[in-house]
Amino acid sequence: MIVKKTTALLLAVLLAFACALPAFAADGASPAGFVPVLRFVAASDTHVRADSDVTADRIGKMLDEAYAVAGSDAKHPHLDALVIVGDLTHDGTAPEFDKFERAVKGSLRDETQFLAVVAKNHDGYHQSRKAIRARCKEMTGFDADFHAVIGGYHFIGVSVSANALLHYDAGQMRWLKAQLDDAVRDDPQKPVFVMHHEPSYDTTYGSRLYDGWFVPYFSPLMKKYPQIVEICGHSHYPLNDPRSVWQGAYTAIGTGAIVSSEFTVDAYRAYHPTDYTETSTCWIIEANAQNDLRLRGMDVNAGSFLCDFVIPNPADPGNRPFTPEKRKAASEAPVFGEGAALTVTTDGNTLKTVVPAARAAADDPVVLYRIEAKKANGAAVKDWVLPPYYRATAQESVEFTLRNLPAGDYTVRVTAENAYGKRSAPLQADVRLEGKNAVQLIPDYIRQFFADLKDFFVHLFW
Repeated sequence: MIVKKTTALLLAVLLAFACALPAFAADGASPAGFVPVLRFVAASDTHVRADSDVTADRIGKMLDEAYAVAGSDAKHPHLDALVIVGDLTHDGTAPEFDKFERAVKGSLRDETQFLAVVAKNHDGYHQSRKAIRARCKEMTGFDADFHAVIGGYHFIGVSVSANALLHYDAGQMRWLKAQLDDAVRDDPQKPVFVMHHEPSYDTTYGSRLYDGWFVPYFSPLMKKYPQIVEICGHSHYPLNDPRSVWQGAYTAIGTGAIVSSEFTVDAYRAYHPTDYTETSTCWIIEANAQNDLRLRGMDVNAGSFLCDFVIPNPADPGNRPFTPEKRKAASEAPVFGEGAALTVTTDGNTLKTVVPAARAAADDPVVLYRIEAKKANGAAVKDWVLPPYYRATAQESVEFTLRNLPAGDYTVRVTAENAYGKRSAPLQADVRLEGKNAVQLIPDYIRQFFADLKDFFVHLFW
């Protein structure tokens, strides 16, 4: 990964020109003073496959856990809605839609309204747009573009256009504006939930130009409605990353994914850690009588909460605590515990470092560890490790391996970093490597360069 970082950075420039985790049943209570009048699950990217039961089983598990949360709340023991915002299936075949519907309705209770939209890519791989929109209506009882009122709150969903030549069409935008106007006339003081599959450009984590998981169609309209709470999936970027809740002219929320996780780290788009298929996350969203929202991120596989945010009534444009600027200013750099120290071992031209996990605030997790190995008169060799903050996984230490380092004396430094680039004070150690010199390592550098070049393009165009 050493050469990979340099390769990725150079190619990116060229291309630019070309937490405490309580169990659900034990902690269903809301924060003091927050009494829900509405509760729903917001999920996406279930990717149900005909040849596997894993993804379908996660839908049932998600609903069972959500009902347990609801049942533990004496004041509002209800799950009012289930919202799934696209990529319901993996290949868009009729058997996969059948399997998806069985998975949902096998666990859904009569008290819960089911709402869904279908997406251009996975849902539309093997059937026409009209066919998948019709199937969406058959499953939910609502049109693929729908406007439902649940508990006095407006839910508006937009699926992929029926026109195979367009992603979303002008008629849908006119329809959406009319629905938004109706919702705001009904009660301008309430948030309006708007759902489509892909996030709007430059809002939640994963929607920047380099990330690539965005659409440009909705933002010009949505900026006119501060009441909007946009709920989208598609990127699979982790929902408990604080960048997945965004506020500007309106509010946007990324759902994570029921199936797998993805990240952008430095110049890497579509970075997949080794355990990325083992992740499964969604939101439980609640509203109270004051129209404040509580968002709890669920790790479905672990049966635990990953994060817990409260957003003051987002219909009021004066309530914007989740703007990127405010979140960054309020965030705290991670801290290594007192007495923490690096453990460094060497083997020829390979250096292995183990560092104790750093501490961070529950809603401001450590998202990256960085290592630097530097000779007294040489350039620093740098690398990083992504910790499993996106899962309910306790981590006691982090391990780095740096290979193909020329022999010599090095100072090794490790820092922990939050989502906004704030870093801890470093842990540091001195070490001597015995092995090949820089000239002797040239063939190894060449082999690694081409391996990293191939890997970079695979990640970039995934």
